[in-house]
Amino acid sequence: MPRWGMAIDLDRCTGCQACVVACKQENNVPFSTPAQADQGRQISWLYLQTEIEGAYPHVQVRFRPMLCQHCDRPPCTFVCPTSATYKNEEGLVAQIYPRCIGCRYCANACPYSVKSFNYDEPVWPKQLAASLNKDVSVRYKGVIEKCTFCSHRLTRAREQAAAEGRALREEEYQPACVQACPANAMVFGDLDNPHSRVAQWSASPRAERLLEDLGTKPKVTYLKGGV
Repeated sequence: MPRWGMAIDLDRCTGCQACVVACKQENNVPFSTPAQADQGRQISWLYLQTEIEGAYPHVQVRFRPMLCQHCDRPPCTFVCPTSATYKNEEGLVAQIYPRCIGCRYCANACPYSVKSFNYDEPVWPKQLAASLNKDVSVRYKGVIEKCTFCSHRLTRAREQAAAEGRALREEEYQPACVQACPANAMVFGDLDNPHSRVAQWSASPRAERLLEDLGTKPKVTYLKGGV
């Protein structure tokens, strides 16, 4: 059984936000109005966190893609009273929307602040409504939503492999953000496969995991920028 994870090289990331756009388009992430954004009610499964290193004039600006860390010990799953969020056998932290009662315990328990609460019924501009992904549900008002590593793509790849009578190949399943990155700053795959790029990147001396001292065991690894 694979254990899916991601590694991101911060030296390669240019901050172009192609991953952000791909995530929104692939997963039917609703748009927020300027007024909602002013109230902190924007919805984003993936966003770029700007980090400034050094002092003037030797200043470096880096961008850190922030998404659900799909922890091996996710605190959000321990506090949900309806088991709407859970970790499956492949390590993906999934969300069952019909179970979600909107109590937001999971969002409060998440130390990475990567969950969004849907305050309103989602609305898309008329010219974009036809581009909604039919493989992904449209979430309704009052539920928490988050990155799923594009798990619908895993389902599609599995079905294709089963139809062809073969096993799923690791490279057939890639989240939209990884596929869209023009700098190849993101890799995805089975962390338990020592030959996979994600396992090799995750074992790099440059590798770090956010708030690892909390014991959440995140499966997203960042490669620190060079000097």
